[in-house]
Formats: sequence, structure tokens, C-alpha cells
Amino acid sequence: MKRKPPSGMTDEELVERFVAISLDQDDALLGGEVGRFNRLYDQKIAVLNELKSRHGDQRRLLLRLFDHPNAQVRLNAAKATLAVAPETAQMQLQAIRDSKEYPQALDAGMSIRGLEEGTYKPT
Repeated sequence: MKRKPPSGMTDEELVERFVAISLDQDDALLGGEVGRFNRLYDQKIAVLNELKSRHGDQRRLLLRLFDHPNAQVRLNAAKATLAVAPETAQMQLQAIRDSKEYPQALDAGMSIRGLEEGTYKPT
């Protein structure tokens, strides 16, 4: 069965797809499957671009994922919402870094450093 393209999904379906991609990325990370992770990254970006293009920038819907039990879901949501809710997203990145849930804690720390140094500019 062929999956709907992001443009044909509702906001809720996009959020569900974002979670599924994030969980698959976590699995790929744990399995050392770099190619799979990268393909999933491209899918995640397609979902984010669709949410961003919707009236009012619907990436805000991802803020509710900050309570998700999976660190990769929280990390992806935090990074995806930096442009729409910077303070809240940065606090989430800090919480992930402080959690010491690796490898996501390392990624969160690098994102924080990039924000502080001005080399990472969310759009």
C-alpha cells in the first residue's frame, strides 16, 4: 500500500507520521544504519516543510511531543520548533542534554552550542 504524500495528509496525520519517522530513526541509530537514518531524515524534512507551509506554521503542533517517552521524538520535535517557539524548544534541548540519553543528549548539546555560537540558525 502506497503512503499518502505529506501534502495529502491532515495536520494530525503529519504529526503521527513525524512520530513514526522519529521512532524509525531511533531504531536506525541503535542499529548503526546510517543510510536508513538519512532516508528517514529526508522524509522528516518533507513532513516539516508541509507543516511549515500551512497557515500559521503548524510546526507548533509538535510542541506536544515534548512529553513523548522516546528521546529521538523529543529531540526532533525540539529542533523542529526552534523557529516557532525558540525559548520552549531550547529548554527542551537542554532537558535532553541533561538527561544523558545518548546519542540524543549529544545531538541536543551540539544544537545548543550551534545556537549560542550563531552557526545554527533555525528557519
